[in-house]
Amino acid sequence: MVLPLRPLATLRTVAVLAGALTFATFAGPRSAHGEESNPVVAVVNADPITRQNLADATLQRYGNSVLDNVIINRQLILEACNARGMQVSQAEVSEEISRLATKFGFSVQDYLKLLQDERDIDPGRYGREIIWPMLALRKLVADQVEPTEAEFNRAFVSQYGEAVKCRMIMVGDEQKAKMLHREAVANPANFANLAKQNSDDETSASVGGLIPPIRRYMGDTRLEEAAFELNEGDVSEVMQVGDQWLFVQAVRRMPATVPNAQAMPAIREQINDQIRDQKMKTAATDLFGKLQQEAKVIKVFGNPELEKQYPGIAAIVNESRITNAQLAAECVKRHGKDVLDGEINRKVLNQALVKAQKTVTQADLQGEIQRAAKSYGFLKADGSADLQAWIESVTSDGETTYQIYVDDAVWPSVALKKLVEDRIEVTEQDLQVGFESNFGPRVEVLACVLGDKRTAQKVWKMARDNPSEEFFGRLAEDYSVEPVSASNSGKVPPIRKYSGQPTIEREAFKLQAGELSAVIGVGDKYILLKCQGRTKPLVSDPNAVREELVRDLTERKFSAEMAQEFDKLKDAAEIENYFVAVQEIASAARAKAAQR
Repeated sequence: MVLPLRPLATLRTVAVLAGALTFATFAGPRSAHGEESNPVVAVVNADPITRQNLADATLQRYGNSVLDNVIINRQLILEACNARGMQVSQAEVSEEISRLATKFGFSVQDYLKLLQDERDIDPGRYGREIIWPMLALRKLVADQVEPTEAEFNRAFVSQYGEAVKCRMIMVGDEQKAKMLHREAVANPANFANLAKQNSDDETSASVGGLIPPIRRYMGDTRLEEAAFELNEGDVSEVMQVGDQWLFVQAVRRMPATVPNAQAMPAIREQINDQIRDQKMKTAATDLFGKLQQEAKVIKVFGNPELEKQYPGIAAIVNESRITNAQLAAECVKRHGKDVLDGEINRKVLNQALVKAQKTVTQADLQGEIQRAAKSYGFLKADGSADLQAWIESVTSDGETTYQIYVDDAVWPSVALKKLVEDRIEVTEQDLQVGFESNFGPRVEVLACVLGDKRTAQKVWKMARDNPSEEFFGRLAEDYSVEPVSASNSGKVPPIRKYSGQPTIEREAFKLQAGELSAVIGVGDKYILLKCQGRTKPLVSDPNAVREELVRDLTERKFSAEMAQEFDKLKDAAEIENYFVAVQEIASAARAKAAQR
């Protein structure tokens, strides 16, 4: 939570924002330090987080992936452009953004806002990391992508040439496919029903096997040749496509379309554009792979020996040196906001620990790791935690290191537990409620969930007038707006006590086998229950599961208290996040620049 700024802080923020606006408006695309004039990116209860703190944290978490996937790749493309005397101007980037926005039916401003809102890509990053490399690669392979007349003719035939409307049956088993094929050949008029009942392709099966018209030069040549050899009503041979087996039936021939002469120039340009795009993707991929293969790259970052040999250098690409400062700036641009949120939270928790005179020890961290491993089922044969397997699991994405896991997941959890541990107490009443909820009898029901009261009353009347379970199940299939009950003829998991749904629990436990509930209003939904009886408890002695209950209830109480404590700490903290404010203004400025 960002609290209102005090007067002094407000003046300081205005100065920072003014500097950011100047940078965003006038800095070149490769400037890495324009936003770094202010060394403080956030203040938490008068305790600052510096830009260097943020840079170190983002480098630790994202340095390797940003270096490998962004900076080195961009440098390779830049060097290829320089070697051929090519460059991509800011005007070209802006023009391409405008073209794409128009293509998708947006203004530039709305298009960039959509990218920001839906994909969290700000205008600067979009131009720098997506549009610029695309335009650069397009220039580098421009001599390879012009359509030939033969390519145009094939594409024209695939769009406007003769086509065959077909039905298809596709299954994953060869023997089943051959059996269905014999039935289809013996009775071609029944092909649609065969497809509807047997085809694994749900989209076509739902319409009797109908698929989009098959044209020449669209994809699988075997399928095209088979379709064009068929007369109306004929059935093709069985073909294997990937791991599926399929055959088709010709429904009718569709003659070629002959566009009028006036439309041909536009059609030719449209088709040629499609060919260029397809060829460009292939050529650019091949070129980029070649650049990577031929480049001499020395990755220094993360290699202690090379870091001693090349101090301050993150990588050497051919003869170009990429500094740690450049890498840090790129990491901050891409991930700074999220990492800073984590650093702010860490600062809040640290301050609370100091105030409470508590510390997090290495033994605490190790204990939490063991607890997590056990809770997720990573156990050895003797029941102890399999720490090695657990750590391999949490670091399997290739980016999360053991230290990051400890810093970002384990330490915050332990810190919050330390802050609330004095409040955690499992009482006898808690144990009694927990036993009844987890091991007590449950009500087995059929359920039907309705979206409005009028429909609920209508369905309730039909269920009352025909009290069989089978009829209630059909009502659920036809009327329930809740997927589980609708797809399982009303069957839902048994209802237990203290599950967090007191209204439903109360009504369910009133019912006897065969009884229908009243209409139960819960939020904006209306629920009908048909009681099938009660389950028989498997455990009757609370002492037999006492240890398990204590462990489970303790975990739950900790989780609830920790969440409340964290919210309370954040609400009470005075947090001034300059970094986010700077980013928002810089992003707005870049968006305006892109529109120009």
